[in-house]
Amino acid sequence: MRSTVLLYNPVSTSPGKQRLPLSLLSVAAVIGDDYDVEFIDANLIRDEHGISQPEAVAARIIERAKATNAKLLACSVMPGPQLRQAVPVCKAVKAALPDLTILWGGYFGTQHQEVVLKSGTIDYVIQGQGEAPFRQFVDTLHRGGSLESIMSLCYLDKTTGEVCVNDRAPNVQLDNVPWYPYNKIDVSKYVGGSYLGNRVLSHNTSFGCPFACNFCAVVALSKRRWIAESAERMANIVTHLSDNWHIDGLEFHDMDFFVREDRTADFAERIAHRHGNSIQWWALGRVDTLMSYSDDTWDKMRRSGAKMLFMGAESGDDETLKRMNKGGKSGTAQTLALVERMKHYGIVPELSFVLGNPPDPRADIESTINFIRKIKTINPATELVLYIYTPVPQEGSILLDEATKLGFRFPTTLDEWASEEWAKFSMRRDPGTPWFKDNTRRRVRNFESVINAYYPTVTDTRLRGNVRHALRALSGWRYKLQYYEWPYELKALQRMIHYRRPETTGF
Repeated sequence: MRSTVLLYNPVSTSPGKQRLPLSLLSVAAVIGDDYDVEFIDANLIRDEHGISQPEAVAARIIERAKATNAKLLACSVMPGPQLRQAVPVCKAVKAALPDLTILWGGYFGTQHQEVVLKSGTIDYVIQGQGEAPFRQFVDTLHRGGSLESIMSLCYLDKTTGEVCVNDRAPNVQLDNVPWYPYNKIDVSKYVGGSYLGNRVLSHNTSFGCPFACNFCAVVALSKRRWIAESAERMANIVTHLSDNWHIDGLEFHDMDFFVREDRTADFAERIAHRHGNSIQWWALGRVDTLMSYSDDTWDKMRRSGAKMLFMGAESGDDETLKRMNKGGKSGTAQTLALVERMKHYGIVPELSFVLGNPPDPRADIESTINFIRKIKTINPATELVLYIYTPVPQEGSILLDEATKLGFRFPTTLDEWASEEWAKFSMRRDPGTPWFKDNTRRRVRNFESVINAYYPTVTDTRLRGNVRHALRALSGWRYKLQYYEWPYELKALQRMIHYRRPETTGF
């Protein structure tokens, strides 16, 4: 009888918007020939109110572990909603099945392995790219050997109680990793609608990012390495998803899809040749990288169905961008040039901003608000995602050093990390940092309400012309006078209409 490995995907989104558990599919791919894998996706376990209750998720895991005699529960965890659910679920599972080994991977374990392992709940953490270490871990757990010798593994020394962190394993080229085992899950449950189309799925074509933005959690995860699938493999996977699930939209959730222009151009050309622009797609990149692309590559992207691209514009101040370590070419002038260029190709820019950076959060917010107004003048279709600066563990980060001087400290226990306060922190909406005053936070959110009314999103097809006109008319005086305080009438109307706004729903 083959052994079973349980793969748990903590809740991460609202009902009906669940995405394929890409990280778990990737590690399942490397063990699927020799082990049975069973996915337990909390996004699909909802009560009558549409809530994924930790108790119900834990009960499902315990039931499946007993039924399959599983030795391992593996979980990929990001800060925020995933962490907030994963902690009580894993606690309940460990209390009921103390001999079941629990392994965490992903952003949170990579950055905070000491907090995770000293919780008394999680047995091991794998840092960074997990495919090769996970295969070795599963083999060793089931067939014998020293788990502590596995590269990328973190664990508690049984004698001293100290956390041991093994050297990182060499990265594995993605073309050498088997395709996701789509046959192990019900893919149809992850087909959903969005701005891209009525039948949208997701995929990762790369791991990591070669850049070192000092507010970004990816740096610790990938150590500035970027490993990518070939354009041929990417195109073959898109065709497979199209043939089997009839998709008309695809989200590429890479940390940076566009690092190599030749790969992007090759992929776009293959997709345009096979599918025309019948599959609309979305991906993440950098302003300076995309601005360096040739007109020929942009034209290929347009013809292949590129519909919206997400980029971190981050700030309206060039000095702040330098402090963020965004690179010498990512100035505000390039952001303005790029949104104008994308208007020519009919591809929607989706820009994120990190507001309220130390040492002067209010000044940083005002400069970025003024910059956003310039962007909207050039390309009104530009989507905006506004975050508030929250520190991440990163050696040598100027912003983290300044935040620490102002009194910031990370939690020291897993329970504290899983609290409502720190869940908000992780979502970068209401971080509660010591230097960030509530009236400053309100300034960001009030501006957000006004600009989302004056420039209603192009991504919500439910917004008819008369509704758009009403939103714009009601918010026009505020936007023109730059008076953003107390926009209660706009917030009431936005709640009544329920149209998509980037701060509440993301791709």
